[in-house]
Amino acid sequence: MTKIDIVSGFLGAGKTTLIKKLLQEALTGTKVVLIENEFGQIGIDSGFLKESGIEIKEMNSGCICCSLVGDFGTSLQEVLKTYEPERILIEPSGVGKLSDVMRAVENVKSDGQAHLNSAVVVVDASKCKMYSKNFGEFFINQIEYAGTVILSRTGSMKQEKIEEAVALVRQHNEKATVITTPWEELDGEKILETIEGASDLEAELMAEVMSHHGEKHEHEQHHHHDHGEEHEHHHHHGEGCGCGCHDYDHHGHDHHGHHHADEVFTSWGMETAAVYEKSRIGDILEELDREKEYGIVLRAKGMVPAADGSWIHFDYVPGEAEVRTGAADVTGKFCVIGSGLREDALKELFLGK
Repeated sequence: MTKIDIVSGFLGAGKTTLIKKLLQEALTGTKVVLIENEFGQIGIDSGFLKESGIEIKEMNSGCICCSLVGDFGTSLQEVLKTYEPERILIEPSGVGKLSDVMRAVENVKSDGQAHLNSAVVVVDASKCKMYSKNFGEFFINQIEYAGTVILSRTGSMKQEKIEEAVALVRQHNEKATVITTPWEELDGEKILETIEGASDLEAELMAEVMSHHGEKHEHEQHHHHDHGEEHEHHHHHGEGCGCGCHDYDHHGHDHHGHHHADEVFTSWGMETAAVYEKSRIGDILEELDREKEYGIVLRAKGMVPAADGSWIHFDYVPGEAEVRTGAADVTGKFCVIGSGLREDALKELFLGK
């Protein structure tokens, strides 16, 4: 089964740079075909990619919006038949609508050979406000249909400007995972893992708590997101949470007369680009021991950026906390699991709001 990943983004956002990073750091040894669709007659970005030994199928018959119906489907089938790749990366024209590309991929009759694996949009955080205003229809469509939004050029931006860019993205897409960390601080494998939804802090902690309390259950995972501006998430009675988290369908439970872990425990968490000091994280974790204030906190974990450019990782179980320096993550995140959690109090504690 060939995975098809669409990497979209407005003109100059950094799509080609991202693709190069993924090819070099995450997809070495994988049989990849890159399909480009440049606006105009010449595929200007194909040169350096050919150096990587990647097969390229270029379609330069004009704007992707009008060349998809015939050329695209035929080309995709030809690529699948000729190369039998493990993965196809599609880099649409910067002025193409992501929804059109997704529809075209899904309409290709591949006899089960291929499926749409992900839809990503690269957004220039320094220009998104201007692009939204001047090229609204195309720019916003790319954000609306993306499963992952990757902000580019955040390394030189002030914190409040990054948060403004995230807020703009959230106006048009509450569900997508947003990568705010500068790319040079992240490995391509970490970015690909995030695009594919493999990293899930809430699910990891919930499984740990369930295991600790002797719960044995099977679960099917379905991608489900429920985000606010800094996308806060909640999990209770098997509901979807957010933060790239999953819905849980619990099977095989005996519901006669006793509670199961998924009925008792709840989780709360957020993703945020806010910067923290180690001392502040330490103070926050100490506070979590106060049951009357925050509810019964059984587990907390997170990774957030520090003011000096490093990253702070932390773990908490009642009466014991660890704060350390760790690897950069795609955006700051934390998750709290317990019983009777007071979410407003937790939000104020972690965000100072």
